[in-house]
Amino acid sequence: MNILVSACLLNVNCRYNGTGILHSSVLKLMASHQLIPVCPELFGGLCTPRPPAEIIEGRVVNIAGNDVTEAYEKGAEETLKLAKLFNCKLAVLKERSPSCGHGTIYDGSFTATLTEGNGITADLLIKNGIEVIGESEVLDYFISHR
Repeated sequence: MNILVSACLLNVNCRYNGTGILHSSVLKLMASHQLIPVCPELFGGLCTPRPPAEIIEGRVVNIAGNDVTEAYEKGAEETLKLAKLFNCKLAVLKERSPSCGHGTIYDGSFTATLTEGNGITADLLIKNGIEVIGESEVLDYFISHR
């Protein structure tokens, strides 16, 4: 099975702060699945590192007050193209991100306060029939889907 994966979870240094995270349970998926790494923010034309951004009233705004929604939407569309090209039915995305977050994201106050919601990319993938889970859900997901 082809699985779309946030590239930062595979230690690609593409997070807003210029780092990546080698997530062990995501890495284990490589033994039995083809992982398709994506970074919607880079696909949307944003640089690394970049100012942190959060969703405020449906718009993505960075900490400097700049509206970067267009870049996030473009990155989501490009990510969807890859998901369709590789026939991905599942995406493992970085939790809490304004692009990739699923179920819980930061609330827009830049105080690390969480709220219910999805990031721009996660939302688009879900609307197109692709199941989205966060990195902390990988083990439980694959145990329950045996």
